[in-house]
Amino acid sequence: MHDTGTAPQSAPAPETQAPSETQASSKHARTFGLPVAICLVMGNIIGGGIFLLPASVAPFGTISLVAFGVLTAGAIALALVFGRLAARDPRTGGPYVYAREAFGDFAGFLAAWSYWITTWVSNAALAVAAVGYLDVLIPVDEHKWTACLAALTLQLLPALANFAGTRYVGAVQLVATVLKFLPLLLVAIGGLFFFDSANLGPFQASDDSPVGAVSASAAILLFSYLGVESAAVSAGEVRDPRRNVGRATILGTLGAALVYLLGTLAVFGTVAHDRLVGSTAPFSDAVNAMFGGSWGGTAVAVAALVSMVGALNGWTLLSAQTPYAAAKDGLFPSAFGRKKRGVPTVGVLVTVVLASLLTVYNYTAGAGGVFESLVLITTFTATVPYLLATAAQIYFLVSGQGERVHCGRLVRDAVLAGAAFAFSMWLVAGSGYAAVYQGVLFLFVGVLVYAWMAARKQRAATSHA
Repeated sequence: MHDTGTAPQSAPAPETQAPSETQASSKHARTFGLPVAICLVMGNIIGGGIFLLPASVAPFGTISLVAFGVLTAGAIALALVFGRLAARDPRTGGPYVYAREAFGDFAGFLAAWSYWITTWVSNAALAVAAVGYLDVLIPVDEHKWTACLAALTLQLLPALANFAGTRYVGAVQLVATVLKFLPLLLVAIGGLFFFDSANLGPFQASDDSPVGAVSASAAILLFSYLGVESAAVSAGEVRDPRRNVGRATILGTLGAALVYLLGTLAVFGTVAHDRLVGSTAPFSDAVNAMFGGSWGGTAVAVAALVSMVGALNGWTLLSAQTPYAAAKDGLFPSAFGRKKRGVPTVGVLVTVVLASLLTVYNYTAGAGGVFESLVLITTFTATVPYLLATAAQIYFLVSGQGERVHCGRLVRDAVLAGAAFAFSMWLVAGSGYAAVYQGVLFLFVGVLVYAWMAARKQRAATSHA
């Protein structure tokens, strides 16, 4: 390991590149094959937001599909960069590992700290949002304590799968991904047979300029691709990570992009534009328009609920993986560095407790604006690891480190890294001034935590010298 603030010039130790023998031999721990790794990426990218996206961008017209295309290109560039980085350093932790290898302990800690904040706040937000879909099936939203209990239960169930071991995490993720994509693909493919161009409405429905309309719709869609790093963060649990992390990241991102684009286009073509603009359940309206009846709302509620539980399952695992990697390097409390059944159980437990406390606060304080602000802050904190990881790739390329750079691919990798960095900056800009300001305050709190952990690490090193 290198000293604080220095950039190492050697490849990572080989023993960190594969799961331990104890983990591999446990009947509850399993390394993820390529299909499960792809499901992890797709499941974490696509939560419940897709079920409202068509109505959210409808006021801008079909020009919003152009924004989708631009964002997809940026997300794929980011996915390719993560694939290249994971091939060189396939350890658990993803962006944390890359930032620390390039820029030292402090940069690595910032990546780990900001990503950890993102995961547990996002879990609370996902659970609260899922209650709205659950209420369609079971009336739970009539009283705040019933709704709160439902939200806590929705957080606890994926946590139990994580406590049971990576074998069960992978199984839940695979089943949830299949179940949620079946109805989405039904709308996406079935919509082609009921597609009516008269429903599309104007290409540009707002008074903005074309560039302004693309930017405005992109601001809504920007965060649809958060989660492309999922396989890289869990690289230590992926079978043959040098090969499979990159493939899972790219294929998962492409799969999510395909569902986004086809689903949105199908809804645009089956629901009249003036009705879509005011819709609160666009996929339900699309199903009802295609097949008649009023069962679309129930079908979409089930799909959305499964989608969110699958996302909670995946994000709960990720919430523990980055602190685990940082704890192994002495930058997080050592308790985060212990695994059981292939899962960092302390990290999962702390995440569930923090997310549950935030959930209870949401229902008791009645401060919806504060809760929404916290969620918006996570869209900024999520991009900090992206920026540091893509900057690390640029550093490796420019510094010409032979073991990290394939000379014949230098230009291609440099272009991809530049595009991914620009995409990450766009994500930051789309967060808004308030979110960036408050997000920086969250990062500064982390500086104090880093000072404490770095001091303990230095003292331990001195005492053993």
